[in-house]
Amino acid sequence: MALITSDTDRFEAARPRLEAIAYRLLGSASEAEDAVQETYLRWQAADVARIEVPEAWLTKVLTNYCLNQLTSARARRETYVGRWLPEPLLAGDPMLGPADTAEQRESVSYAVLVVLERLTPNERAVYVLREAFDYPHREIAEILDISEAASQQILHRAKKHVADGRARTEIDAAAARRIVEEFLAAATSGRTEPLVRLLTQDAVAVGDGGGKVPARAKAFEGAVAVATFLRGLFKPADAKRKLVGGAPDIYATTANGEPAFVAVVDGRVVAITCLEVTPEGIVAVRSQVNPDKLVRATEQWAARTIKEEPLHRL
Repeated sequence: MALITSDTDRFEAARPRLEAIAYRLLGSASEAEDAVQETYLRWQAADVARIEVPEAWLTKVLTNYCLNQLTSARARRETYVGRWLPEPLLAGDPMLGPADTAEQRESVSYAVLVVLERLTPNERAVYVLREAFDYPHREIAEILDISEAASQQILHRAKKHVADGRARTEIDAAAARRIVEEFLAAATSGRTEPLVRLLTQDAVAVGDGGGKVPARAKAFEGAVAVATFLRGLFKPADAKRKLVGGAPDIYATTANGEPAFVAVVDGRVVAITCLEVTPEGIVAVRSQVNPDKLVRATEQWAARTIKEEPLHRL
C-alpha cells in the first residue's frame, strides 16, 4: 500500500526519536540508520489506516528489528578484529536524542554504551526504553511481548549491571574542556607522572581499530601502564603521521556527553578518544580509530558553525 503524504510526514516526525532509540540499542549510527530505514519500509507496506497508535507501532517494529540485529551482532563480533567499541557521536549530533534528565544523559554516555554491550538484548531494550525515553512498563511489555512484572525485573537487573558499583560524574562543557586540556598537557609532557596523577589506580586504556588501523585489543590496565602507553602515543613520529595521512590536529570536545578529544587530518576525523571520569579521576581512556565508525563524526565536524584553533598538533 502506497503512503500518502501525511503518512510519510508522520513517519518523518518520528524519525529523530527512532534514530535515537536505535543508536542506543545498537551502538552504531550507521546500523541505527539502517534500522530506521527498515522500519520505514515496513511502515510503507503496512495498512497504516488500521494502525491505532502509530508511535507505538513504529517503536515496536524498530525495537524488535534491533533485537534481532543485536542477536546476530554477538556472533559477528566474535570474528571482529580487536576490541569492539561503540561509534562515538560528537556534541550536537541529533542522534544523541533527549538529554533533559540525568537518566537520559547517562543512557547515551560512552561509558554506559560500553556496559550495555554486556547486557542481553532484552535487558538493553528495557533499559533504553525506560531510562532514556520514559516508556511505562506497560508499553515496554507490549513492545517486547513480555509481562509488566518481567519488564520491571529486567530493568532492575539492567540498572544493576550499568551501575557496576562506580559513581559517574556529570560534567558540563566547560569542565569537560578543562579536563581535556589538563589531560593533553600531561600526555604531551613526555613524562608519565602527570598522567598517573590524573588516572585512577585501576584505569584502563583501549582502542578499536577494526583491523583497519593498529589498536591494541587487550586493554592496558593500571595507572602506570596506561600513562606509559599514552606518553608513547603522544610522542610525534613520522610513521604515525604516515599512517593517518598527515599531522593530526587535536581538539577538545565532548562525545556522548563525556570529555573527549578529536584528532583531525585535513578535515577528516581520524580518532575520537573519550575520557570516563569519576570523582577519583579518569578511570577509562577509550579511543575509536576504526575509520568506518568515524564517517558520521567527520560529517558532523565539517558542519560545525564555530571553528577553533587546535589544542595540539602531533
